[in-house]
Amino acid sequence: MNNDTDKIRETGHLTIDDVKNGCVTLSGENKQEIKLCMIKEEFRNGIDSIKDCNPSVTFYGSTRLKDESPVYQKIRNLAYRISKELGYAVITGGGDGVMEAANKGAYEAGGKSLGLTIRLPREQKTNKYVKEEIPFEFFFARKVSMSYATEVCIFCPGGFGTFDELFEILTNLQTGKIGSIPIILYGSDFWQPLETFINEIMLEKYQTVNEKDIKLYIIKDSDDEILEIIKNSKIRNGDDSLQ
Repeated sequence: MNNDTDKIRETGHLTIDDVKNGCVTLSGENKQEIKLCMIKEEFRNGIDSIKDCNPSVTFYGSTRLKDESPVYQKIRNLAYRISKELGYAVITGGGDGVMEAANKGAYEAGGKSLGLTIRLPREQKTNKYVKEEIPFEFFFARKVSMSYATEVCIFCPGGFGTFDELFEILTNLQTGKIGSIPIILYGSDFWQPLETFINEIMLEKYQTVNEKDIKLYIIKDSDDEILEIIKNSKIRNGDDSLQ
């Protein structure tokens, strides 16, 4: 048994292998039933864990951001203030870059620092500032769990994965599949070109979105303004998710 497995079990969570072994016991050698069982248990474990950590804020962003980056330090400081001043748990994907910065801020503030980690073909290392790890095999179960009952989602500079998570949440908001939740795009240098594309190409030229759609998110640089948004956000328990 390795240290990561011990750490996960010490916080009361099942490892991926625990879930798989239990599903094998229940389903025998039927591979499809084993996979369906694992998916169900990952949803259950992830959602229950997030509901137990309310109120919370979830950070999204690139694993490639280096700790010497000014953006890394800004995210670390913002997460520190969210944890220290507001007492909110900080949730991330548990990896490097933006996720490490946010977990580090919460860790240094003495607050709750969660990582919803994913098993990848190339091993993703869990950053050392995660106090509580919830492991996942399936990306879609992890994505739903990260936003299921969190009060605010903060999107930091990122790549394809970050954009995938952002547009999935925006689509769920647009279609009424989840209740209203603040979506903050942190850092106008990174996000303003995207908003220009949405306004000029999607809204004005092709009319593939409408005025209401572009109000589903807000771009912010000010930590003080973000803290005010969080303080005024609705406390969620997941009842308005995936309606």
